[in-house]
Amino acid sequence: MTQKFTSDIVIGLEIHVQLDSKTKLFCGCPTRPKPGVQEEPNTRICPICLGHPGSKPTANKEAIEMGLRLALALNCSVSSRLIFSRKSYFYPDMSKNYQISQYEEPLGREGSLELDNKTIGITRVHLEEDPAALIHSGSCVLVDYNRSGNPLMEIVTDPTIGSPDEAREFMRRLLSILEYLKVYDIDWGILKADANISVRESSYTRVEIKNITGFKEIERALDYECARQKQACQEAQKIIAETRGWDAEKGYTYSMREKESEEDYGYIIDPDLVAITITQDRIEKAKASLPELSQAKAKRFQAIGVKQEDAKVIAADQSIAILFEEVSKKVEPGLAAKWIRRELMRVLNFAKRSLEDSNIKPHHMVDLLTLVHEKRITDQTAQKLMERLVEKPFDIKDVVEQESLAKVSDDSLLTDACKQAIAQSPQAVLDYHAGEEKALNFIVGKVMAATKGKADPAIVKKLMIGLLKV
Repeated sequence: MTQKFTSDIVIGLEIHVQLDSKTKLFCGCPTRPKPGVQEEPNTRICPICLGHPGSKPTANKEAIEMGLRLALALNCSVSSRLIFSRKSYFYPDMSKNYQISQYEEPLGREGSLELDNKTIGITRVHLEEDPAALIHSGSCVLVDYNRSGNPLMEIVTDPTIGSPDEAREFMRRLLSILEYLKVYDIDWGILKADANISVRESSYTRVEIKNITGFKEIERALDYECARQKQACQEAQKIIAETRGWDAEKGYTYSMREKESEEDYGYIIDPDLVAITITQDRIEKAKASLPELSQAKAKRFQAIGVKQEDAKVIAADQSIAILFEEVSKKVEPGLAAKWIRRELMRVLNFAKRSLEDSNIKPHHMVDLLTLVHEKRITDQTAQKLMERLVEKPFDIKDVVEQESLAKVSDDSLLTDACKQAIAQSPQAVLDYHAGEEKALNFIVGKVMAATKGKADPAIVKKLMIGLLKV
């Protein structure tokens, strides 16, 4: 029966996430090179991951546990047994001419992931091995089997994603879950996707975009393909069911082959791998090991007075969320959330660092925000101190005292500074009296510069208005 759609665009994703296990899915070869070692091609391999005759694969317990936890975090029903199958195809990236995957009975099915205004269904999640890497060099194609056999978790969504923006939101939520579960290394692991997309104008003829790497590229590829299909339909061109590739450098999709069906792969249950029973006790233990995930954290943060958007952004990053929880024990949660989301994350992004790579610790934020709350330093001074903290740790209270950074609150000093700024800005004074509000901000800025940001802008503005009335 043909599935009925109501939206203009229909997208389904098949996302492959490399699990961060120490060894490959069916052998003892390491999944990554030793730290500090320049890896040579085809050195992390053995007869099993190369599929030599007589070699016997054994399922990796660590990878299975990671996959089970991810399936549960995605609200999936878990199968009572784990069965692996051979997916047959002939291509240089799989030396044994088949890939060990799951087909008949996936690890998890019928899950879900909540977005802001929608729930995306998860059709299935299953374990499989990664193929090798093909390296195109001139007219030659080289094959590096080092990654062959690495454990992948494939997450297949229902075809209910309605736009590239929605797809990107889904990917952000998924990445947050992966980070919280600690099953994926964002700096090392592979994350790639196949995207199925169709538009109303083509009567929802499904086109697949193969092997898109990185969630930003997924959005770019979907944006392009949506526009391509709609334009083709407007020009009365026929959209055919096909598989297309994504050229990230040139920013377009290109035709590769007609679309295969799952039946084309000739799945058979792998005779070398026995079925693994997944008991209810094992499932319950895996559930108990799950951390509080970002959406639950965000709701809890809102309950203690944090704005909804601040709560969502902070909770999305596990390390930032942990920092906030520590800081909010000693600082008013709304104030802590405001500064962590707007200023701390701004500073980290500018410095191109993660929180772990910076020198900012919870006690730094507590000391800084306590001074802000007590109005002993201005926001501008606090921002500059935070920028310095990223580069080098120091005692905030000592620096404020040693460098005389405390807020200037002496009315006579501020009044003198205001009078001097007025004297230096005759044109701005005329503009202000002519009704230009920006002119007042210009004069206030003069005072802020003269006091090196240590004056309270609100107090300066109030004094300035009073003086300019005279």
